[in-house]
Amino acid sequence: MAGTRHAQRSDTAVPAQSPSAQSPHSVPVAQPAQVGFVALFALVISAMVGGGVFSLPQNMAQHASMGGQLIAWAITGVGMWFIVDTLRILTIVQPDLKDGLYSYARYGFGGFVGFLVAYGYWICNCFSLVAYGVLVMSTMDIFLPGTFINGNNLLSVLVSSAIMWLMVGISMLGVTTGALINVVGTVCKIVPVVVFIIAMLTLFRGGIALHDFWGMAADGAPLAFDLSRVGSQVSGSMLVTLWLFIGMEGAVVVSGSARSSKDVSRATVAGYLTVLVLYVLVSILPLGVYDMDALGAMPNPSMSIIMGERFGTWGGAMVNVGVIVSVLFAWLVWTIMISQMPLFAARDGLFPRSFCRQNRHGAPAVGLLWTGVVCQVLFLVCHFVQGDAWNVMISITSVMAMPCYLLCCLYLWRLVRRRPTLFAAGGVTRRRALAVGILGSLFSLFLVYSAGLHYLMVACALFAIGLPIYAVARRQRAPGERFLSRRELILFAAIVVVGVIGVVGTWRSGMFG
Repeated sequence: MAGTRHAQRSDTAVPAQSPSAQSPHSVPVAQPAQVGFVALFALVISAMVGGGVFSLPQNMAQHASMGGQLIAWAITGVGMWFIVDTLRILTIVQPDLKDGLYSYARYGFGGFVGFLVAYGYWICNCFSLVAYGVLVMSTMDIFLPGTFINGNNLLSVLVSSAIMWLMVGISMLGVTTGALINVVGTVCKIVPVVVFIIAMLTLFRGGIALHDFWGMAADGAPLAFDLSRVGSQVSGSMLVTLWLFIGMEGAVVVSGSARSSKDVSRATVAGYLTVLVLYVLVSILPLGVYDMDALGAMPNPSMSIIMGERFGTWGGAMVNVGVIVSVLFAWLVWTIMISQMPLFAARDGLFPRSFCRQNRHGAPAVGLLWTGVVCQVLFLVCHFVQGDAWNVMISITSVMAMPCYLLCCLYLWRLVRRRPTLFAAGGVTRRRALAVGILGSLFSLFLVYSAGLHYLMVACALFAIGLPIYAVARRQRAPGERFLSRRELILFAAIVVVGVIGVVGTWRSGMFG
């Protein structure tokens, strides 16, 4: 028992060097070339700017008026900033932790919590890749009407699966190769967005924007400010804004391949601020051209509809091509990013040893292969989703991502109390770090609450499915030892119970027919 207790306590120790260097399961591989600021900046932008931006005008207008949207963006902008600043501070004060979100959870709260973050981040973003497939096929259906119905018919599944395996093949060439390709992809996807913003600026009319600033009554009369109604508008917008910012940690996830921690910090902040400005402009400017109800009733991608109506065929075609290019490059970025998580966890004995294997390019070959397999299964499942498959996929992605961000903020909070000397050496005041950690934690909890009980139960079901992976990994690492502490066992049991309830609830909801 003494040996078991010691092993459990060691899970929470903060290492003096990179966890990758300490792992007994590491294998020597050719190290990929280091990634600089420009590639990291492009990675952050491309990871955040996927297909969602092209549907943003309608997605926000169906929930909120201009006044409600401005408040929602202010809350989101400030709240997400605390999470971004948490990641920035952690990369500065603990540059030895090269494995991003996973390493913060692993060394802050133990091996089991670290596994949950690594597994949860991996699986939730497999759902994100499937959502990309749905969006690409839905957009292709505009060019070939009736061919890719809803983006999840059988032909859509076949074509999306082929694209997914192509992305896996490209990712096998290594992080740096993918990042270089991604710089080009980022430029291609931003151009249609910038053109749209300029076009909306030429059409924007202040009178239209102010007429229904707080919304309109059923008879068409403008409404005055009402706290309850506006609060509902803001709350309804939060899941949309949350989905849009998933990926802000892109540079942190691949920080082990970065040239320096300063490049990671600068790229994260610069990418976040750039994307925030683009999102606000894309969301707000169309409300100076259309009223809220007309914009909220548009089909998606709404940016394409707006450009087609106001500027003709070329405008709609430009956006539709932009959607496809944007999603394909975001797809590549996420394939690279999420395949790192099983590798990191396997090095610490929290995933099976086979996930440690890397090819001669330094790419996590086994992790990429299993990412492809999981996505393939999810594409088949997506075929049976009733209703809007895109919304189902992004909602699951969002609700499973928030615990990862929450644990980063909690880790910063804990680090301030337990290792105050780190902050003096890192040039960050303890008071600021503590405030950022607390406020980021509170905002993360608010977003988890906003997700709703149904999707939280779905997330628990997905976590429960992955628990045998942890059991196998720990048996490989320490045969015969107890692999869960008492607290971890309680958490394990809670996930299983809520997960079973989530499976039953999801089945009864009719989500899969």
